[in-house]
This record gives sequence, C-alpha cells and structure tokens, in this order.
Amino acid sequence: MVTSPAGAAAIIHLTADFVGVAPERLRDATLMSGLLIAAASAAGFNPAGAPLVRPHHGGEGLSAFVLLGGCHMIAHAYPARELLVLDVLAAPPFDAVKAFDVFTRRVAAREIRSEQRARG
Repeated sequence: MVTSPAGAAAIIHLTADFVGVAPERLRDATLMSGLLIAAASAAGFNPAGAPLVRPHHGGEGLSAFVLLGGCHMIAHAYPARELLVLDVLAAPPFDAVKAFDVFTRRVAAREIRSEQRARG
C-alpha cells in the first residue's frame, strides 16, 4: 500500500492508454457509459448518478465521465486514432486498479499502457 507523508493511504491517480480499439466501439456512448458504471462498481464506488457523455468538438469521438465522492473516472475515446484514454482518481478505500481491470477485460485493445501515481 502506498502512503502519503502523513502516513495515510495515498490517493491513487491511474491513467491508461488502450491502443488499437475498434473505432465503432469508441463511438458507442452506451458502451462507454456502461464501462464507467461497471468500473466504478468494481472499485467500490457508489456513483450518485449516471455518467455524462459528451461528443468531442467536430463530432469525432467522445468523453464520458462520472464524479465519485471526491474522486473521478473519465474515458476519452478517439476513434480515428483507435485510442481510449482512461483517467481514474481514487482515494482510499476505493481501488483504481479494480476499475482499470474492468476496462482491460472489456475493451479489446491491441496494446495497453498504464501508470499509477500517488497523490498527496
């Protein structure tokens, strides 16, 4: 477990690039929203509402996000690049890795690159 300088468990910021995702999946707002709900549940969050999904300027791609009690989860989809970017900020006792695992299992990507940083 990563701890902050004060000794408390750290807030984890996880980012991931899912490369080589089928463009039609990245245009599917229902899929992106559903992934966020499933990932939030797996991480132990109880979202107060449904994820918000917004098309990118120009209509190619979308961003979906959900606020989670001082934390967040955001998915940015870029169909022309076959790229999904995931951003998860999770404070204890919630688990960003469990949210990431949902995307890893359900998004058929050719390559996945991720990193975690302790915040605070």
